[in-house]
Amino acid sequence: MNILFFGDIFGRPGRRAVEAFLPPFLKENNVDFVIANCENAADGKGVTEHTLNEIFNAGVDSLTSGNHLWDKKNSIDVIINEKRLVKPFNFPEEAPGNEYCLLEKNGKKLLIANLCGQAFMQPIDSPFFALEKRIEEFRDLTSNILIDFHAESTAEKRTFGFYFDGKISAMVGTHTHIQTADEEILPNGTAYLTDVGMTGPIDSVIGIKKDIAIEKIKKGLPMRHEVSFNNIYINAVLIEIDEASGKAVNIKRIRQKVLDSIS
Repeated sequence: MNILFFGDIFGRPGRRAVEAFLPPFLKENNVDFVIANCENAADGKGVTEHTLNEIFNAGVDSLTSGNHLWDKKNSIDVIINEKRLVKPFNFPEEAPGNEYCLLEKNGKKLLIANLCGQAFMQPIDSPFFALEKRIEEFRDLTSNILIDFHAESTAEKRTFGFYFDGKISAMVGTHTHIQTADEEILPNGTAYLTDVGMTGPIDSVIGIKKDIAIEKIKKGLPMRHEVSFNNIYINAVLIEIDEASGKAVNIKRIRQKVLDSIS
């Protein structure tokens, strides 16, 4: 089983990057499931029904998210009703959204789930204990499990990978928007990458126009964030899993420029 995972899709540039990159990639490569993190898909914060539809129409099968999922308050209904979109399930049960997605295609199954870290983030339940409580339930559905761990701390992500090594097929990190060069298969068979990076404008500060970020540092005042539209990259990872065992066989990072800019 081959899984393509896109790092945080940032605003319209990220959506256009997926639209440009994915169809030809799928023609040239054997990919069973396409997953992406979408928490920044709508103008850099949150999601809308329109932005989700654009991503699905480009060929993505399921979407993970993060702490910004609920930033567009008028999108609560789509967050609840779109079963292909999952929330970080260590948020309170009352937080709207779906706790996992079980994909089935051509006789293959893949479970997608999402958790947020605690370090340097808002107060939230332990991602370690939250997954530990659910792992057997997930494994009863399929041995092929991909976890998007949306977290700030590299040490927390690394610890999480070892904690669940051999119990999940893959752990991919998101949230920092900077791709790390530490992809590996952990000793017990879990594919691991600390952060997949951002799918969006690299000529930016994590997606925001760099001049605005500089002015904010210089003045120390709140400033309106504006999405950059230049130098647009795909940051992704391609993971191969042995379906019978649920163990990872191969992991490969992808970092590729796809557009100079969009208007």
